[in-house]
Order: sequence, then structure tokens, then C-alpha cells
Amino acid sequence: MSGIRGTRATGTTGIRSALLTVPLALGLLGAVAPPAGAATAHRPDSSLTCRGAGVDPDARVRYRTGTVIHAPLRTVWRLQTDVDRWPDWQAPVQSAERLDGGPLHPGSVFHWTTPLPPNPASADPVLEITSTVRQLRPGSCIRWTGPAVATGLRIDGVHVWNFTEVPGGVLVRTEETHTGPQVDANVPAATDILRQGLEGWLHDLKTAAEAGSAR
Repeated sequence: MSGIRGTRATGTTGIRSALLTVPLALGLLGAVAPPAGAATAHRPDSSLTCRGAGVDPDARVRYRTGTVIHAPLRTVWRLQTDVDRWPDWQAPVQSAERLDGGPLHPGSVFHWTTPLPPNPASADPVLEITSTVRQLRPGSCIRWTGPAVATGLRIDGVHVWNFTEVPGGVLVRTEETHTGPQVDANVPAATDILRQGLEGWLHDLKTAAEAGSAR
């Protein structure tokens, strides 16, 4: 899920509430201040797509944002698609494992975890996320879907990423939707946690890519 992102990402593509009272801001998606230079996020009239497929049109929890990363497209793409190495540059990702081999492709499945703080919804120590790539165009876009689960908690996400070369770097845009009883019970809180998670992911991707490019 996206992005449901751990501490600070079907995909199975975060959430807090008192209904969640779950500081999933730290657990699912992470509490990270929006990175400087990130594009203004909003609920768009039309969704990002990959090979014609977008996020869940019926989801009430959604967020879209983007930023320019000053690094070559190949560097950004490699970081984003080398799932096994996500923990190297994303502190919120506790573990990540591809369940198939070769370059990321439609049908690829990966399992990843992020810490789940103590909360009334679940006593589990981690959030388990299983993501399946549904669409992919090398160097251009990825779309994955899937659940993030813990005992008593389930969030289904759809996450789309677009990559566009621009002067001086790459414009990376991302959009994600979440559905499930916990997030639907408090849409504003869930949306804000999703915002924090996506902004944090972009921040980490930008930092890692630009550092690698400088070297």
C-alpha cells in the first residue's frame, strides 16, 4: 500500500485515530514535516495514472503531492524500485523483501513492515504490508495495491507514482488512496496521516537520490 508508510510506503500501499487513536502518524505513515520544496498537495479533479489505471475513485481518504529531485532519472528509479534496499534510506521501513526476482514488473509482490506503536486498535508490534505491482512503465510510472494489516486493523491502499524528466532533475508525483473501517471512521485524521507519510517518503527519496548524485 503505498504507501502506508511506516515510521516517519497493494502496495499495498497509515492511520491514526481515537477511533484509531493509533499514532499511525508514527506507525503507519510516520510523522514527518513536509519537505521544503514539495509541490502543493491537493485533492485533484483527475488522478495520476500508470498505463491508464489510477487510485480508487471511491476512496474517501486520498492525497496527492510531488517534488522535483535534482538527480538523474536512473538514480531515482533505481532507489524506488530496489525494494529490498528501502530500509537503507527510509528509516520508517523496518524490513522489505521482494517475493520474486529480477527487475520490478507487473505482478511483482513485496512484503514490508513498519513499527506499530502501542494503540487501542492492535497489540501487534509491527504493521505488515503486502504490495502487488499492477502496472509499471520503466522510468515512467508504477502502480501497486494491497493491504496493511495488524490484529484488529486493516487498510487497503492503491498507490501511483509518476516520474518525469525536467530541466535539472526529475519531477516525482505520487497519489494514494486508503479504504477500511478505521480510516473511514475519521477521514480528516486519516488523510492528514497519509499526507505525512507521502511527504516523508518523497523527502527521503529526494535526500537519498541527491546525495547519491553528488557522490
